Amino acid sequence: MRKKKTLFSLASVLFAAMLLLSGCFSGQGNTSPKPSSNGNTGGDKNNANAGPKILHLNNTEEPGSLHPGTAQGTHDSWLLEGLFEGLTKKTPEGKIEPGMAESWDISKDGLTWTFKLKDGMKWSNGDPVTAGDFEYAWKYALNPKTASEYAYQLYYLKGGVEFNSAKKGADLKALEDKVGVKATDDKTLVVKLAEQTPYFLDLTSFYTYYPVDKKVQEQNPKWALEASTYVSNGPFKLADWKHKESMKLVKNENYYDKDNIKLDEVDFVQIANENTAWQMYQAGELDMVYPLPQDVQGQLMASKNPEFHNGPDLSTYYYNLNNKVKPFDNKKIRKALAMAIDRKVIVQDVAQGGQKPAYSVVPPGIPDVNGDYQENGGDLFKEDVAEAKKLLKEGLAEEGLSKMPAFTIMYNTNEGHKKIAEAIQEMWRKNLGVNVKAQNVEFQVKIDREHAGDYQISRAGWIGDYVDPMTFMDLWVSNGPYNDAKWSNKDYDALIQKAKTSMDPATRMTAMHDAEKILMDEMPVIPIYFYTKPYALKSYVTGFFTPINRYPQYIYADINKK
Repeated sequence: MRKKKTLFSLASVLFAAMLLLSGCFSGQGNTSPKPSSNGNTGGDKNNANAGPKILHLNNTEEPGSLHPGTAQGTHDSWLLEGLFEGLTKKTPEGKIEPGMAESWDISKDGLTWTFKLKDGMKWSNGDPVTAGDFEYAWKYALNPKTASEYAYQLYYLKGGVEFNSAKKGADLKALEDKVGVKATDDKTLVVKLAEQTPYFLDLTSFYTYYPVDKKVQEQNPKWALEASTYVSNGPFKLADWKHKESMKLVKNENYYDKDNIKLDEVDFVQIANENTAWQMYQAGELDMVYPLPQDVQGQLMASKNPEFHNGPDLSTYYYNLNNKVKPFDNKKIRKALAMAIDRKVIVQDVAQGGQKPAYSVVPPGIPDVNGDYQENGGDLFKEDVAEAKKLLKEGLAEEGLSKMPAFTIMYNTNEGHKKIAEAIQEMWRKNLGVNVKAQNVEFQVKIDREHAGDYQISRAGWIGDYVDPMTFMDLWVSNGPYNDAKWSNKDYDALIQKAKTSMDPATRMTAMHDAEKILMDEMPVIPIYFYTKPYALKSYVTGFFTPINRYPQYIYADINKK
């Protein structure tokens, strides 16, 4: 899923100004960590042993969609993970365990999965959660009228591709009926896959596979737009939504595991500016803050602050190159740009969050047949300024150019992205003598322009939706929905298809390693670094955990103050 951020509101600016004027921060600058006398970084908003347990978090921006069928980014999913639950869910160790389903059976050929739902599952409005709600939700996301960006995650279902890609005038009802998901009764969901999919069970914990209350959707198609009409089946329910300001989640008394939910409420603000969010954390207005300003990350790591945590993250920071725009259609020019970036400087001096320089696109943390996939693949290219200059000269000559034309790096508004763009801008100027501009835009503007091909180079980030290399590798298949680089390679496509259709682990992994070598030889995207998950958490908050491909999880958190 995409990593997202956007602009912060005027209210947050005013709040920050008030804090500064009140002298809440040290004279070292407004992002310096300032431990309190009790060892905490700042104060706290909740008084000890007083009233309900309320956790204060920052979602950075207004959700793009809180409908499981149309959500597509971390600013959506972090909320959805507390509001909904799929057939399965993840443990703190990343293992898959039953969610709404109590059990499942798999046919010998791996193509038919039969899920049995637990007894007594209810929606937040009291409606029963049925197998039919899952069938309805999955088909809703696949329906071409829904225009879901994440419909492709359901292409593993038999007939899923055909239904979602139906042309105008096609018999949609007939195509829908052929999709491989069917509720045979209220508690039984039978799923038929188009091909064997080793990671399918992992997918059933992903938000595109969440159920939707069929009755609610049919009565009010706009139910997911306001708190007053919102219905979910997870640990929390949506109680209040002040658009572009804040959201309030409260404990769902209809949730089957409610006795293990310790929080009464989770309050989210929407502050895109990382410095402002950090100031709020120091002032006790937030109990946890992620992401952190880059300089704060470095200071907290260096001081070994007990409130600093740095979990693993199955995600990659990279730049898209628009392969349909000259001269970025030239492989040598693309490789020259990739080889002229000093990634160690970026992670150590700019990002400062313990990130690892990336010389491939698939991050560490995914098992291979033996060992770790990324470690086995190793570095697939190297930094070499002399070679970069040579390739740039050759590529420009092939394009009939005497020098590199000026071009622009587009990034979504965020101080960290700005600093990285400026660092790369200077590296390209110094190492290659090229004139580079940087442009910040709102996140949705960036997404729209990438989809339309209206850019030259753009900042991008991707979190794995499931723990398998395919969650990254199928991004760049020809005409893929997230192939914003507009790149196409038949050999790459064939290898990805081979990996998707084989149940033999060695065959799958070899195909993906070979495909990644093609990708890095062609360089339609430039890997910069592999993310980490650095965040600050108040010492009185327990129960947070960080799955490798999710934001820090608050569902089973607790607040214990002395």
